Amino acid sequence: MRRPKRPMFLARAPYRRRRLRDAARLLPVFGIALLILPLLWVDDGAERRLSSSDVIYFFVLWTLLIVVAALFAPGLRSGDDADDETD
Repeated sequence: MRRPKRPMFLARAPYRRRRLRDAARLLPVFGIALLILPLLWVDDGAERRLSSSDVIYFFVLWTLLIVVAALFAPGLRSGDDADDETD
């Protein structure tokens, strides 16, 4: 006996949960890339010193990463993962 065909498209809730999970996995990668960005701001021939604007940038970025992770957290916590594990 043949198994019934699975629908071609996923339901909205599992699809959004998966995309949110993917975004949460990529958040540290984007965070590290943005933290390294001030190293590229060096002028040619100048010594690299940590300026106050760099420190402010680091703390603002750090705070934004924490806020984004906190916004992702409720969506990652909710829902059944049983239907996601079968795929």
